[in-house]
Amino acid sequence: MGDLLYVTVGKLLEEKAQLHPEHEAVVYSELALRMNYKQFDDHCRLVAKGLMKLGLEKGEHLAVWSSNTPEWLTLQFATGKMGAVLVTVNTNYQTAELEYLLKQSDSTTLILMEQYRNSSYIDMLYEIAPELNNCEPGQLCSERLPYLKNVIVLSEKKYPGAYNWSDILKMGADVSDDNLHERMDSLHPDDVINMQYTSGTTGFPKGVMLTHSNIVNNGYNIANSMKLTKEDRLCIPVPFFHCFGCVLGTLACVSVGATILPVQEFSPEKVLQTVQDEKCTALHGVPTMFISELNHPNFEKYDLSSLRTGIMAGSNCPIEVMKGVIEKMGAKEITIAYGQTEASPVITQTRTDDPIELRVETVGRALPNVEVKVVEPGTNNIVPPGVQGELCTRGYHVMKGYYKNPESTKEAIDDDGWLHTGDLAVMDENGYFRITGRLKDMIIRGGENIYPREIEEFLYTHPKVLDVQVVGIPDAVYGEEVMAWIILKDGQTATQEEIHEYCKGKISRHKIPRYIEFTHSYPMTASGKIQKYRLREQAQQFVKNQQVNK
Repeated sequence: MGDLLYVTVGKLLEEKAQLHPEHEAVVYSELALRMNYKQFDDHCRLVAKGLMKLGLEKGEHLAVWSSNTPEWLTLQFATGKMGAVLVTVNTNYQTAELEYLLKQSDSTTLILMEQYRNSSYIDMLYEIAPELNNCEPGQLCSERLPYLKNVIVLSEKKYPGAYNWSDILKMGADVSDDNLHERMDSLHPDDVINMQYTSGTTGFPKGVMLTHSNIVNNGYNIANSMKLTKEDRLCIPVPFFHCFGCVLGTLACVSVGATILPVQEFSPEKVLQTVQDEKCTALHGVPTMFISELNHPNFEKYDLSSLRTGIMAGSNCPIEVMKGVIEKMGAKEITIAYGQTEASPVITQTRTDDPIELRVETVGRALPNVEVKVVEPGTNNIVPPGVQGELCTRGYHVMKGYYKNPESTKEAIDDDGWLHTGDLAVMDENGYFRITGRLKDMIIRGGENIYPREIEEFLYTHPKVLDVQVVGIPDAVYGEEVMAWIILKDGQTATQEEIHEYCKGKISRHKIPRYIEFTHSYPMTASGKIQKYRLREQAQQFVKNQQVNK
């Protein structure tokens, strides 16, 4: 089965820096930034000391809201050294989502970039915490965010009530190496070190508590399944705030001493350029990313002959895309991974020598030291191979639980330690799994998990809306798109545009329903439960009719 690593995130990096200090650790091609393992470890130590000087204790929550910047990457390992829990914030978040996360997570510190695409993070934060305008850095007393004290902006521009990143680096010089060592030695591999927010079917996102042991071992086993070694160079265009970026990406690399090549914001051309210029041997992405790379008008111009492996995950992979990645991109040993945040995240993965059919039709077999079974939904009765049931998993990778939410934790993890994924699957005789559906009605749009209940709860706040049901419908580009069926209050009228406008700036763009239909009733069971599968069928018909009428 292979041994498990018993080490913290911070010590993992330190070990690699001692083993091969001169080996390239991090390369940001677009920023002309290069660091070897010793330089990267030293830099992470300095930031860890800066956070200690700021007063952050072991176990305290620090939220980071940024794209794949060098500072994000540094924080992952700096918090891993000084023991603050890194709370990852989705870059698509808008005000309501940000306020909920900061409040629910009890984060005392927020590190953020000034803006991302068309969203001003600064404006959103000052809207939620206007008290920043009149306080000293580190002294925030916010009515809506009672725990938040420190705000650190990734910029040299001065903002009222906030520190700059350079302030943290300066503070780091005031803390001794002995103090940092003492702190590092006080951390335990079973301590929570990372918290990711994932929505459930019950509406609001839940904070998944992951330990050093959870994510270090998952990263290491993922790396081994890809046959990743110190000589590999992995291009990471998937977001760090997802486990895909910070476990399958950065931690998988550090666990074997490979080189990390992040792309700050995804663009197909930047990825192709990075792979060519830096001779990347591995590339990660969700299927939509690989599709846009393969179909880029300049695709033929780039030399991708260095590519060997990588991971495609996040949603089902069409066979033509897989063939394109293997044949046109040359990633002959590309793998598919399946999992969920609650499992750190990978549960199953294909291996580099699996035939293409297995890499397309299945999500692979269990990682080492991971147990997987398929049970009759609602029971613990294991079903035979070839029969559909709910996929459950047990092992080192299962989360500590949901933060401040023992009820949901108990629903997810049974008394024997099995995590019930809510995904429907079939296992074959060789232990390979196919994911066949979802017990929950989650929508996966372009690799982003969208939970209908969360959008429904939000749309209920519209003054004209009486009831709303959200479903996913198949889409050629994104895999699935969001559709909302809305019943208006008596005497009210509304347009699709009006609903769209109401959503803008309040919920992430990818959650805003692409299709909106007004209706007077929903299909119901005899006991009064709404039949979502019937709504999905109606939704598909509705979209077909729209396309015909165009």
